[in-house]
Amino acid sequence: MPFTPFPVPLVRCLGTLVLAWLGAQTCQWLHTPIPWMLGPLIVTASASLAGAPTYSWSLMRKIGQATIGMSLGLYFSPEMVALIAGLWWAIGLAIVWSLVMGYLCGLWLYRSNHAQNPAMTRSTAYFSGAIGGASEMTQLADKMGGRADWVASAHSLRVLLVTITIPFAMQWGHFNGNVQWQNNPLPFDPLGLAALVALSALSIALMLRWRLANPWFLGSLAVGIAVTATGQRWTAMPGALSQAAQMFIGVSLGVQFTPQFLRTAPRWLSAVAISTMVMMGLAVGFSWLLAHAIDLSTATLVLGTAPGGMAEMTITAKVLQLGVPIVTAFQVSRLVAILVLVGPIYRWWVEPNHRPQPCA
Repeated sequence: MPFTPFPVPLVRCLGTLVLAWLGAQTCQWLHTPIPWMLGPLIVTASASLAGAPTYSWSLMRKIGQATIGMSLGLYFSPEMVALIAGLWWAIGLAIVWSLVMGYLCGLWLYRSNHAQNPAMTRSTAYFSGAIGGASEMTQLADKMGGRADWVASAHSLRVLLVTITIPFAMQWGHFNGNVQWQNNPLPFDPLGLAALVALSALSIALMLRWRLANPWFLGSLAVGIAVTATGQRWTAMPGALSQAAQMFIGVSLGVQFTPQFLRTAPRWLSAVAISTMVMMGLAVGFSWLLAHAIDLSTATLVLGTAPGGMAEMTITAKVLQLGVPIVTAFQVSRLVAILVLVGPIYRWWVEPNHRPQPCA
């Protein structure tokens, strides 16, 4: 039988993982925040921009999301669930803030790009400004006549900037974890982990069948919360699994930044970068005000309201021990609201108010 070489994508994927592991080790040596996500993200993005044949198997990100979801769910003790339930009004206020900020961001993106590029549509700008649900916003923009590639690039760049900027800012600001958010130490139990994985797989399968958003993350998170909130303590999540999950997520984001990505629309990407930095600054101000109203740390609320990816912000909270249940509750609630409300708001208000009126 003739020798059959490994498929090229497999070789590229393995090479990318080796590069990502080296990036994580370097970040650990440099004592950077979240080394197992930021290291792979930075080195993979840099290599991809330089034209290296990086590759991320789509299943890796899904496994990473499921692992992180299960891990986060283990923080939701009955006491934490009771605390979060009392913050319903703050979570609702954060959702309204996110919707308003997303709309204003989309409006600015449209006005700053339409004059130089008349092909820029309101749907492209509006769904690019929405905070969260990147893949769903891309699909909605495509259905509404927008540029799906521009929307996808906007969300990718925003998540990259937020994921890199906020953890370093947290480290430089010496924001430390609080024992209030940590459960009592629990040993690793292989049988407990196996049961958690089996239930998570069932939950994910159901969400995939029902075509719900983010099934790998939310399905496993729901199982972790359901188990822990009832007072069950099955197992701790092994550190090696959490590190691998962070690396998979970092790689999956980094490979998106190819040379073609930068050549698509430089002015557009510059506008997205500027708007992202402005939104991060506003998020800090909003979180500071909200923190004084509900007696929580500003750092925790910044992660809960930051215009970044849900998985990336919750990982940051987990590694830095900054109110994991609070950050998760804020981020998940916002995602659900964005997925439910952004489309109808565009169809019922944004589009009709800007539709050309017939001449009298």
